[in-house]
Amino acid sequence: MSDIIAIDRVEGAAAEIMRRASIQIPRDYKDGIKVMVEEETSELGRFVLQSMLENWEAAEDDQRPMCADTGLPRYYVKAGNEARVEGGFVALEAALRRATAETTQSIPLRPNRVHPLSRVDHNNNVGIHAPEIQYAFEPDGDWLDITTVHKGGLFGTDYRMLFPGDGIDGIKRFFLDVMLQHGRRGLACQPAIVGIGLGGGKDTCMRLGKEAACLRIVGEPNPDPEIAALEAELTVLGNEIGLGPMGYAGRSMVIDCHIEVGFTHTGAMPMSVHSFCLSSRRATARLFPSGEVEYRTDPQWFTPFYRREGVQ
Repeated sequence: MSDIIAIDRVEGAAAEIMRRASIQIPRDYKDGIKVMVEEETSELGRFVLQSMLENWEAAEDDQRPMCADTGLPRYYVKAGNEARVEGGFVALEAALRRATAETTQSIPLRPNRVHPLSRVDHNNNVGIHAPEIQYAFEPDGDWLDITTVHKGGLFGTDYRMLFPGDGIDGIKRFFLDVMLQHGRRGLACQPAIVGIGLGGGKDTCMRLGKEAACLRIVGEPNPDPEIAALEAELTVLGNEIGLGPMGYAGRSMVIDCHIEVGFTHTGAMPMSVHSFCLSSRRATARLFPSGEVEYRTDPQWFTPFYRREGVQ
């Protein structure tokens, strides 16, 4: 038995998770919407939520993307410390780019990636720094996890440099400011998983917030009780501002709020807010040297090792 993960298996698995992510809503999100249908007090809000469920069922029946805007495909790769990939990680990145180009045509996905100035579009969602590939590692394992996320790239994100004196009240204020703007101006498609990044440098803050929105499942609280309590409070606040599904009146704006933190500068408390829209497109494949591939919708990205605080 080989101890190397074959590159053709990588490309095949990447293509399969691209297909799954674009067509199938993850069970945790869909179950959360079903609960919201029962709790929504607005008749129009309930109608919109029910229409979402029917649209997702039609997408699975027809095996076509659930939304015409298929977002910006990206990958999150987590490697066990003992994992070896045929051709190395340069070959892995080439395989992920090939899978992106192939599935853009075969699924099909909308070719959203263009050059920012010339607007050149290769019609395959591949270009300079596209698709993004982010890496993380875990002790011991010889497996490779590949997660794809198709997140919109126009709106649904905001950032503010808060300061220690702003405290929890400042966090709540910025969160509500963003939710109101997203709802009133149509900057996100609600109900959304809202991810919040607190701390780090600006780049880390933005990364953590996007990961919190896209890589944690509905109903999975942060293991820190203080952070988990704030997540629950913000979820309630987000659903009490009078805006609901797709910006209509209601109380179904935030299906879950996820917060991730990073140590930051002593004088700062940067905060980012990201809405992962009603098309919560994510899928994961775990590849083993044996050739076996396991598919799931929980990326299992935020492990104790990933959140480690100490020196070792």
